Amino acid sequence: MPDRYFEDFRAGEVIELGSHEVSEEEIVGFARQWDPQPFHVDPEAARQSVFGGLIASGWHTGAMWMRLYVGAMLDTAASQGSPGVEDLRWLAPVRPGDTLSGRLTVLDVRPSERRSDRGTVRIRGEMVNQDGVTVMTMVSRGHFGRRPA
Repeated sequence: MPDRYFEDFRAGEVIELGSHEVSEEEIVGFARQWDPQPFHVDPEAARQSVFGGLIASGWHTGAMWMRLYVGAMLDTAASQGSPGVEDLRWLAPVRPGDTLSGRLTVLDVRPSERRSDRGTVRIRGEMVNQDGVTVMTMVSRGHFGRRPA
């Protein structure tokens, strides 16, 4: 049985998702498979780029946020998927050795108009590095089952 249902979310609620230290090997490995731009996969080319060094793909940063979200909440929630992301911003580079912390803020909750067994939770997700710099923000929606009668 899930331990968190649609009814358990409150607008304004902030949930800390935990943290993850990013390694060079992880950055390069993700980028080689999914975003093989030189500043993600080649430390020397990255030093010559506008970034002045190796950085993680923004898609990698989003994937790290998602992993923290699943581990902190979705694994034990009545999650029923998501209709997508409304807004996604990569605000600062993520570098090897950074420790990123994930957080979500519940923006609003709405019961489904078509399905009485679920509702939609709109959230703002953030990733912040060890220096307090926000490196990524996103706004998305998730469907959650309602508590059984």
